[in-house]
Amino acid sequence: MQLLQTLVDRGMIPAADRARAADAIAAAPALPPHQVLVDKGFLKEEVLLPVLAEEFGLELVDLSHATVTPEVLAAMPPRLVHRKNLFPVARENGTLVVATGDPFDAYALDELHTLTGLHVLPVLAPPREIARLIKAHFGVGGDTISALIAEREEEEVELLENIEADDSELAKQAQEASVVRLVNQILVEAANERASDIHIEPDEKGLRIRYRIDGLLQSQNLPPEINRFQLAILSRLKIMARLNIAEKRLPQDGRIKMKVAGREIDVRVSIIPMVHGEGVVMRLLDKGRMSFNLKNCGMLPDIYGTFKQLIDRPHGIVLVTGPTGSGKSTTLYSALNEIKDETTKIITVEDPVEYQQPEISQIQTHAKIGLTFGAALRSILRHDPDVILVGEIRDLETAEMAIQASLTGHMVFSTLHTNDAPSAFTRMIDMGVEPFLVSSTVEGVMAQRLVRTICPDCKTAYTPDLDDLPLDFPLRKGGVKPAPDVLIQQGIVEMMGEGPDEPRLWKGVGCRACRQGGFRGRTGVHELMVNNDVIKDLVVQRVNAGVIRLEALKAGMITLRQDGWRKVLNGTTTVDEVARVTAGDIS
Repeated sequence: MQLLQTLVDRGMIPAADRARAADAIAAAPALPPHQVLVDKGFLKEEVLLPVLAEEFGLELVDLSHATVTPEVLAAMPPRLVHRKNLFPVARENGTLVVATGDPFDAYALDELHTLTGLHVLPVLAPPREIARLIKAHFGVGGDTISALIAEREEEEVELLENIEADDSELAKQAQEASVVRLVNQILVEAANERASDIHIEPDEKGLRIRYRIDGLLQSQNLPPEINRFQLAILSRLKIMARLNIAEKRLPQDGRIKMKVAGREIDVRVSIIPMVHGEGVVMRLLDKGRMSFNLKNCGMLPDIYGTFKQLIDRPHGIVLVTGPTGSGKSTTLYSALNEIKDETTKIITVEDPVEYQQPEISQIQTHAKIGLTFGAALRSILRHDPDVILVGEIRDLETAEMAIQASLTGHMVFSTLHTNDAPSAFTRMIDMGVEPFLVSSTVEGVMAQRLVRTICPDCKTAYTPDLDDLPLDFPLRKGGVKPAPDVLIQQGIVEMMGEGPDEPRLWKGVGCRACRQGGFRGRTGVHELMVNNDVIKDLVVQRVNAGVIRLEALKAGMITLRQDGWRKVLNGTTTVDEVARVTAGDIS
């Protein structure tokens, strides 16, 4: 073909590879020739597209910052958008400018002209950019809605467990290939966007889908036709999670094990009846993207060094505290991976077991049959462990068994739900544990939160207006001044880079990689309190958490907010992000 010959003539494809490239094109007649060349690795897309534009006499356009009006979108038939991967760019005087990634498909342009009655002017754009705009403007699952109507069949998710369904009409509808594809696309889209949760919420206006990305919920644009398949979507999810599709009055919890693009993903499914239907929340646990490495948890060197000393101790209790979704489990798994070796026996008790870890014995609690945290701990002690991880200390029984384990020479890791590190002592006492037992067994407490990190692709330095910074921001004029020794300990002076009067900070201006948000990914801010003799005496005296906190600060504890400021100054996150996450923690 002419394109292949042109590429060979220009030296973009070696002459020796011409026959192999021609065979690859012939073997995939359903695909555009240029796509085959890119997919098979003969050359990169960004190199090929200019040649393709020249060959067809088309303008090559950059859609990364394209803005499209509703009037232009309305002129485009949605089914043709998804089926032919076309996207309207502009409309003027009876002419519709359309971006295409396949100039070989002249029939698509002719069909568009017939359906709209407009003169169609094609321009060339990268197919990935076109797909991104289609998703953004026509909605997640929009192509699948079109497929539902057209009864197309395609699956993208591999289930790792067999599922069973009854012969009811609702079950049959949920198992239709097109409905399966729609649900799969919602799951795949969430996984590709690095979402931790999927919220499917019915309301009086219809169905709403939101993804929690980097800790914040983001609404997804949906085609209105998706409301027609609300029951089918819900039933399909119930079948995948092995739940009762006929039960609509009671909450249900289930689990889906699937593989997306070679990555194993566990999905925890929770369904609750609501006024306008059943609401679904799915927690995505992507094993392929999890790295349980303590050095990657965001701890600065001083905190990492102290925490490493704590977890290396032969016995005692180390607690990690924080609200739900603050990364406590990740920190504990990372700590276990840091200390595990051939000579150490590690047993965990979790509800549920979120990530299966090699060389670690993990137990799933089952309250209905009496296998609680406390009951499991009693049995664990007979298995001669060196280290025990308790998923969460929720009640007196679990707390007492954890303390008993530590007193008998075991290292115990666990979590609590408290707002800061000092409150962990008072929380355990409130459960009913004797203060002297708490003071003698708890070696240290790590409180943490997750802050969004600045996108590295659009990270930009700027000089802030110091008067607009929070009062406790280091070296702010007229603000709260930390003591000089604290400043030195925090390494703030070294981080300023340009002197204390004009600090240089960073922000993300927004790009494609971060969906114009300026952030991509999350890291931890930490507050590590190490127990000492003075704190032990205060705990025995049952003083409140505020007094313990003051003593911990005297001993050198860096608060969540102070650690956040350090990460602002080293360019990891922003002032607003730390202020949002640590609101009320002004030290």
